[in-house]
Amino acid sequence: MLLKLKVTAAAAIALSTGFAMAQEVVTIGHVGPTSGAIAHLGKDNENGAVLAIEELNAAGVMIGGKKVTIKLMAEDDAADPKQGTSVAQKLADAKINGVVGHLNSGTTIPASRIYNEAGIPQVSPSATNPKYTRQGFGTAFRLVADDTQLGGTLGRYAVSTLKGKAIAVIDDRTAYGQGVAEEFSKAVTAAGGKLVAKEFTNDKATDFNSILTTIKGKKADVVFFGGMDAVAGPMLRQMKSLGINAKFMGGDGICSTELVKLAGDAVTDNQVFCAEAGGVEGQGKAGMEAFKAKFKTRFKSDVQVYAPYVYDGVKLMVASMVKAGSSDPAKYLPVLAATKDYAGVTGPITFDNKGDIKNGALTLKSIKGGKLETLAVIR
Repeated sequence: MLLKLKVTAAAAIALSTGFAMAQEVVTIGHVGPTSGAIAHLGKDNENGAVLAIEELNAAGVMIGGKKVTIKLMAEDDAADPKQGTSVAQKLADAKINGVVGHLNSGTTIPASRIYNEAGIPQVSPSATNPKYTRQGFGTAFRLVADDTQLGGTLGRYAVSTLKGKAIAVIDDRTAYGQGVAEEFSKAVTAAGGKLVAKEFTNDKATDFNSILTTIKGKKADVVFFGGMDAVAGPMLRQMKSLGINAKFMGGDGICSTELVKLAGDAVTDNQVFCAEAGGVEGQGKAGMEAFKAKFKTRFKSDVQVYAPYVYDGVKLMVASMVKAGSSDPAKYLPVLAATKDYAGVTGPITFDNKGDIKNGALTLKSIKGGKLETLAVIR
């Protein structure tokens, strides 16, 4: 009997200790495509989360007077909407404290409903389709400018700066690709430009000869592609083989260092123009360069595109918990929504009433000498 009492008491202590330990762990989810054609972008984003969490834990975080450990729950959605919702449900069932992701609009939008129903704050570092923050969900936040700004800016640039006379548009039928292509097309028309072709492919295609032959027949001098770098690289190679010397444009999906490798010698200087939904200027440049150097030291690779936004998303989420004195989503969510002038490495962060970043920047870039070079930061 005495032995039984001792065991029961020990079990009770173990259970209570385990419970206390559980309360000291704050779990933040990250979701991105870490498998598939754009795994390099998903891993880049995940590494941004890893770096932020390592720094937070090294510095020590106090929430509500208690020291906490930040834990990352990283999941792969393979850029597939069905897998994205499955992973979102997994995170919701795990009752995580918040999520930074997903990377693609096509996975972010359906996943956002699941997070909203679970009351879990979601900060997207890279989804640009306007629909994401226009669903009326109070849990959805975006750290970058959306397709209205992105596609619109590129459309005007194609007409006014590149002097495009015959402009062709291709999209990959994803939520992101279609969204940015539609906004680009509207801006071209509004600026007085002429659209000579509208074609589409898919996000896993490798053969574009049919649509490119059609575009060549239309004598297009500017080709816009709404999609990702994994498709844009082979497309540029096939444009070269067909003798199409048009300017090639795209949104943030092609604005990566990987595109230079994928396209190889198919790209000439001042041929490719893209816009990244974000950007820093002035004093902010020093902070971004310091981040990139730190990132390369830690992961032995350069930043692709959005790792800095994931990094800021994680740190902003934790800062909101600290300010609220609680990691309970219901308690820190109002603080996150009221974010004003948070000093991130990507620039100051303030959310509007939809959860969109206010005064979001765009960075226009071009490939020169085999590298992406910044042309201008536009707000």
